[in-house]
Amino acid sequence: MGLALGDALGMPTQNLPRDVVRDRYGEVLADLHPGPDDNPISRGLPAGRVTDDTDQAVILGELFVAGRGQVDPLAFADRLLRWEERMRASGSADLLGPSTRRALTLIGEGVSPDETGRWGDTNGAAMRIAPIGVGVPVEPLSRLVDAVEQAGRVTHHTGVAIAGAAAVAAGVSAGIDGHPLTESLRRAIDAARLGADRGSYVAGADVAARIAWALELVAGRSPADALEVVHRLVGTGLATQEAVPAALAVAALFPDDLWDACRHAASLGGDCDTVAAMTGAVVGAHTGAGGVPVLDQLSAANPELELSALADRLLAVRGAADRPAERTDWPRETDRPSDSAGLADRSSGY
Repeated sequence: MGLALGDALGMPTQNLPRDVVRDRYGEVLADLHPGPDDNPISRGLPAGRVTDDTDQAVILGELFVAGRGQVDPLAFADRLLRWEERMRASGSADLLGPSTRRALTLIGEGVSPDETGRWGDTNGAAMRIAPIGVGVPVEPLSRLVDAVEQAGRVTHHTGVAIAGAAAVAAGVSAGIDGHPLTESLRRAIDAARLGADRGSYVAGADVAARIAWALELVAGRSPADALEVVHRLVGTGLATQEAVPAALAVAALFPDDLWDACRHAASLGGDCDTVAAMTGAVVGAHTGAGGVPVLDQLSAANPELELSALADRLLAVRGAADRPAERTDWPRETDRPSDSAGLADRSSGY
């Protein structure tokens, strides 16, 4: 729910400069807003509508449940392509990101899913990884990072992307296990260090080091000052090594307040729907969604979302005593989701 909340708050402000966001909505967003006419991605969307961050997280979570702790890469590629087809048919400009698009093009050309993600270094893996954090305990940390790597292999199998996704997943998972946010952020840094050694090499700053640096930058600052520092120094672009440290830095400011955490993250501009989605996922895992004033509006704007039911299924996978630490076989063909499977195949029209 925190992921969806941050995503919906950041829907109208995504891709806008921070000064435009400030001039239009104030220093910090106070409510859900519709997509403005001058935003080519979100114009026309009603207040509270989620974007690709939530949609793709739901797809990933459903496949993780269907695979009993594994994500079938070809089924994931197929679901993502069908999602984008629906977006195009509805006239939406909210389409697949550059790393995912490249990987799925290669899948269509017959390239093995073990090879298609070797260049994916943007924040797509981290934006949708929260369900893995729900479905896998934080300890042992190596098992969580294994699950993160496997879930993103088809689109984002680089050290940078795995590090960022592992950090978000660890932050979520540690919160579910009852750790305070400060400890969860330390586990996030540890997970990023482990993830950086996985996958293919691409040039980029060390994600774990940048998370630690971003946390130091905002420590002791007022929220207003911290937002300026995150905006000017950490960055809110598509790069994993910007978006993930930015999200966790904002999360650190609001360990007990999901609503304020998401409002501030969504006010950053840039790729702030993704930043706010990751912030919301991590903080929400620690606080729950109680006290958020717009939950009814969020649900009404996205009636197809069944996040509580999905969370329950993910927690069942998490608690399964017989789940192996590692599997080398994919689910049988009969286990794969299809158009006739019992999984929710969202045709949301946005």
